[in-house]
Amino acid sequence: MNRVGQELIDRCADLPPLRTAVVHPVQASVFDAVTDATAMGLIQPVLIGPATRIRAALNEAGQAPDSFEVIDTEHSHAAAACAAAMAATGEAGAIMKGSLHSDELLDAVIDRRAGLRTERRISHAFLMLTDSYPRPFIITDAAMNIAPDLMTKADILTNAIGLWRVLWGPARPNVAVLAAVETVNPKMQATLDAAALCKMADRGQIEDAVLDGPLAFDNAINAEAAREKGIVSPVAGQADILLVPEIEAGNMLAKQLIFMGGAEAAGIVLGARVPVILTSRADSVRARLLSCALAVLLDHARRCGQLK
Repeated sequence: MNRVGQELIDRCADLPPLRTAVVHPVQASVFDAVTDATAMGLIQPVLIGPATRIRAALNEAGQAPDSFEVIDTEHSHAAAACAAAMAATGEAGAIMKGSLHSDELLDAVIDRRAGLRTERRISHAFLMLTDSYPRPFIITDAAMNIAPDLMTKADILTNAIGLWRVLWGPARPNVAVLAAVETVNPKMQATLDAAALCKMADRGQIEDAVLDGPLAFDNAINAEAAREKGIVSPVAGQADILLVPEIEAGNMLAKQLIFMGGAEAAGIVLGARVPVILTSRADSVRARLLSCALAVLLDHARRCGQLK
């Protein structure tokens, strides 16, 4: 694991395991990460779903059928609703995706009747760790909000700033608002949104970060590329958060870095009353462990009043 990733996991050592509702874990592969995260003291899992199928998956994974607490539900929809209810009442401090579609789980989380929504839009953030860039950084939103408008982008950004400050505060992170070009073009909505977000930060509508944009990806992460184009910016070449214009750009950027660039990534859903560990079947066990660590640190920050 990348050194920074290991440091984040090590920070959880003095914190109690986070009681985590694992939703519909009916495939053996789910337990690769659940078992390791439990052994490392990151989570205390509660398995929610059809009990017979969960125990069969545990057996296939080489675990005793009574290894973990199990709450029996009829199907995955019921499991997601049960997890949301447990989180709303404080019976679970986090929710973790098992063997169900992300949409099915998130529908239960965003249902207003569940009581997990806050005043901000729920969004996803990837923490990226790569040897080709000298600092950890966040890509958002690459998994949930398809084509966010200006105010949704402001919420996405506020969520990501909160995560960054939990991990590395109190310094203000550098935020690059990405587009295909570095100048405002009325035919490119991403550039207009970038300019507006920067002005919103100037007026205090977005707090605790240094914003610049529009910036192309090369200028955001490479100071020499920015100098070549005459860009003078406190963010260029040293961005901590990359705000992407829409889901396709973010998803392709994150997956290219993971699968072609060798980056480690951890995904977490922000903006709800509890963190949601939204892993993919393609994620490595290390990525899923790091996602659990992010949830632990976010839960601790919330309990200590460090999250707005």
